[in-house]
Amino acid sequence: MPELTLEQRIARLEAIEEIKQIKARYCRYVDTKDWEGFASLFTEDLVIDFGESTSNPQTRNEFVASAARHFAKNLSIHQVHLGEVEIVDDTHARAIWPMYDLVEKTSADSEYVSHTGWGHYTEEYRKEGGRWLCCRTRLTRLKRVVLDE
Repeated sequence: MPELTLEQRIARLEAIEEIKQIKARYCRYVDTKDWEGFASLFTEDLVIDFGESTSNPQTRNEFVASAARHFAKNLSIHQVHLGEVEIVDDTHARAIWPMYDLVEKTSADSEYVSHTGWGHYTEEYRKEGGRWLCCRTRLTRLKRVVLDE
């Protein structure tokens, strides 16, 4: 494999940083219930694989609507840590993000189950129109603990 030029190395570092910012915003937008901002992080053809999802969203719009329904009457805290970001080429990347979340039911009429958990997001990103966006997301749990109501 040929050695990368300085410009190519800088471009990869910039791509990695932009992808890290996307995932940081993901957590903030969910927790602050900024659904327009949340939707802006994904490609139109987003593929979602959240095995625990009861609504099983198949499109970006369904995913955003599902998150909005789930978290509307609940407190959520989402964190990701030390992502492993791999730049595949100029327009494709992959990442694995260790995650932690806490969701507490704050309304008696919420159907959501309070829980905390740990796991990993495995994601793919694509550069479109000069911006990196998430095009595939998968959540795999290592542990999920249901909390007392």
